[in-house]
Amino acid sequence: MLKALDIRNMLIIDRLEVCFQPGLNVLTGETGAGKSILLDALGFVLGWRGRAELVRQGAEQGEVVAVFDLSAQHPVHAILADIGVPSGEELILRRINSKEGRKTAWVNDRRCSGEVLRTLSEHLVELHGQHDDRGLLNARGHRALLDEYGDHHRLLQATKVAFLACTQARSGLEKAMAEATLIREEEEFLRHALKELEGLAAIPGEEAELDTKRRMMQASERIQGDVKRAYSVLTKDGAEGQITDAVQWLNGAAEGADGRLDSALTGLSRTLTELDGAVQQIEGCLDEMAFNPSELEDTEERLFAIRGLARKHQVSPDAVPQLAQDLRIKLDRLDQSEAALTDLRAAMRVAELAYDTEAQRLTAARKTAALALDQAVMAELAPLKMDRAVFTTGVSAAATDGTQGRDVVAFEVATNPGAPSGPLAKIASGGELSRFLLALKVCLSEAEGGRTIIFDEIDRGVGGATADAVGRRLSGLAQHGQVLVVTHSPQVAALGQHHWRVEKHVVQDVTTSTVVPLDDAARIDEIARMLSGDTITDEARAAARALLPQD
Repeated sequence: MLKALDIRNMLIIDRLEVCFQPGLNVLTGETGAGKSILLDALGFVLGWRGRAELVRQGAEQGEVVAVFDLSAQHPVHAILADIGVPSGEELILRRINSKEGRKTAWVNDRRCSGEVLRTLSEHLVELHGQHDDRGLLNARGHRALLDEYGDHHRLLQATKVAFLACTQARSGLEKAMAEATLIREEEEFLRHALKELEGLAAIPGEEAELDTKRRMMQASERIQGDVKRAYSVLTKDGAEGQITDAVQWLNGAAEGADGRLDSALTGLSRTLTELDGAVQQIEGCLDEMAFNPSELEDTEERLFAIRGLARKHQVSPDAVPQLAQDLRIKLDRLDQSEAALTDLRAAMRVAELAYDTEAQRLTAARKTAALALDQAVMAELAPLKMDRAVFTTGVSAAATDGTQGRDVVAFEVATNPGAPSGPLAKIASGGELSRFLLALKVCLSEAEGGRTIIFDEIDRGVGGATADAVGRRLSGLAQHGQVLVVTHSPQVAALGQHHWRVEKHVVQDVTTSTVVPLDDAARIDEIARMLSGDTITDEARAAARALLPQD
């Protein structure tokens, strides 16, 4: 419920605070007094798009504060929780507009965007008027209104789940088909490449091992001759044989040398031992360097083959074994793809059948609800002096399936028997449109709740008994909630539970607008003015009293 509206420096309003009440609240006043400005200000704080220039002339900024009472189950609590704003029994919206056009908004003292305000407004206020495109005249919302009327929540959820499952199944099939097509397009290349890779049968790390082996054999080829020559110089035909001969000669001479050769013989013996060790090491090295010349050729051929395939497929040599495995997996997937595609097609048919079943159930429920809504609206039109008009809720097939089924819903009217039907806004005149909207709103009101409903001069073009019927239906709507009505009809104003008059004053060439709550006496005078004009007579007051409900 809209509890209070505080407006400062907006258009011709200097400072205005209005405290609204539950039930039917009516605002009256002469044309141009500023009734529409109140709705502009409310729309501004709710984030609706409206007038560009709102700040009162001479002011630095304009400000609007709206206070709402919230029930414990109000859907706004969930929205506030999602955006991290604390909530309670009271919701305070505040928005400022600078004279330069900059807008700043707060929700319960937390900065927020205009988009947040608009999201909240969908659950707080509902505006209806002859030129309103946000409510019942907007055909895009008719399906949701019918679903609310028919209480189709479970059917909608089941249809949404089935549609998403169908979409997922179709997406999986399309992806698999695209992948299989792509693989088929390169199948010949893949099989040829895999044949090359498997023929090579490279193993991880093999390229590095081959490169090391190749380098070693190349080095061995260069130094092997020198090592062999050194070996021949040091063995029995060389230094070792000569030292051995020298030792034999010295041993023969040692007896006559009186020990002078002992040290030399010891050193030569030690030298022979060291030389023998060196010769053995050289022999080992020669053994290791011994290789068949064709082995180097074979090593180089395989090394270059691995590197060539790596360059061909633009991978590192170490990745060649993994590449073979990847290609094998791709081709295996292609070989298995037909069976997989068959399974995916079957799954998609099951999902489509499930969606078709749920969508048909929802369509049938909508058609049943549409007939019930048509009967209810027609019953409301008779007291509004439109018993010859025809209201129809059309349920037709949509161009595409969706999460909310495959139906298009549109409210259409024919104002006279035999006349063509069409959209509300195009077929009905101003007064007729007002009554159609009211009848429809009365029928839909039980499916809605928690919002303040505003009617902006919806009674324009009707009078007498019809205006009284309009007022009584507005009063009925307000029994379980809050309704605000901007009206020029005395019959409607008389049925209001709370009455304000919007007044315009001009002081020293400055125009301001105010809103005055009316007591019983002032209310009689205001209704009398609406009946008779500027001059209020006793007869007009008597007529006003007659319009007021009798306790």
